[in-house]
Amino acid sequence: MKKAIDKYLRYLKVERNASEHTITSYKNDLGQFLEYCTIYFDVPENNVDITQIERLTIRLWLGQLSERGLAKSTIARKVAAVRSFCKYCFKRGIVEQNPAHLLIVPKKDKPLPKTANAEDLNRMMDLAEGNTPTSSQNRAILELLYGTGIRLSELVNLNEEDVNFRLNQIKVLGKGAKQRIVPFGRQAGKALKKHLETKPQLYGERTDADARKAVFIAASGQRLYPRAVQRIVKDYLQRASEVTQKSPHVLRHSFATHLLDQGADIRVIKELLGHANLAATQVYTHTSVERLKNVYETAHPRAKN
Repeated sequence: MKKAIDKYLRYLKVERNASEHTITSYKNDLGQFLEYCTIYFDVPENNVDITQIERLTIRLWLGQLSERGLAKSTIARKVAAVRSFCKYCFKRGIVEQNPAHLLIVPKKDKPLPKTANAEDLNRMMDLAEGNTPTSSQNRAILELLYGTGIRLSELVNLNEEDVNFRLNQIKVLGKGAKQRIVPFGRQAGKALKKHLETKPQLYGERTDADARKAVFIAASGQRLYPRAVQRIVKDYLQRASEVTQKSPHVLRHSFATHLLDQGADIRVIKELLGHANLAATQVYTHTSVERLKNVYETAHPRAKN
């Protein structure tokens, strides 16, 4: 089974072009399932026979995870990993039957996306205003995340050649290596130009060819990495907003929700966000409905009487 898992992970990377995050998550989940199987079959890790795994084996593992108090979303992700792995093994002829076929996935709780209001985000941008290379970069990061709705991974992978100031648009590489063009507004463009003018001042001894072509630079002088962006966004959101979640995804959620609130077509928002299907985008319609309810209950004299 261990060899099959290794082959599957290579398949995800080479043939499916999955993200490093997805590969790491699936590797951890399948590793945990393999560990469970060593106990279940009472054999060493290298001796677990994948052909012996049945649907009951997987269901007992999931029951154990549930008893440990894991969140439904976490269990659902682990089910997805095992189902995908078993499907791969079946199609490649490693097993004669797919033990995960028709395996029921626990329904995940779907909390509404957390968003910050426009006033808070304007205050955040003002706080990021400065004349140092670092402050200019921070402002450009915040403006681009909120002004385009791109993902964190898409932001850190941006290269200077992906930015077109003449057309006010960027080319991003999304999930599944799918490219898309996303427009940016005047404020984002202004902040981006200012940052790129002072970007060379952020270079250091560790700056390599990849960093020189990157749009954003880390304190080490190399290409900016996701964790650093998360810290920047958290710092400014803490100072400007009371939103409970303080991450780059909040700016992406806010981008989509504010567009929808102003009457943008949800199909256009889907394309801007790079969603594969409309269902993923429709969560923002629920956010807007909740906001309408709050306004109604606050403003209408007979809403609560």
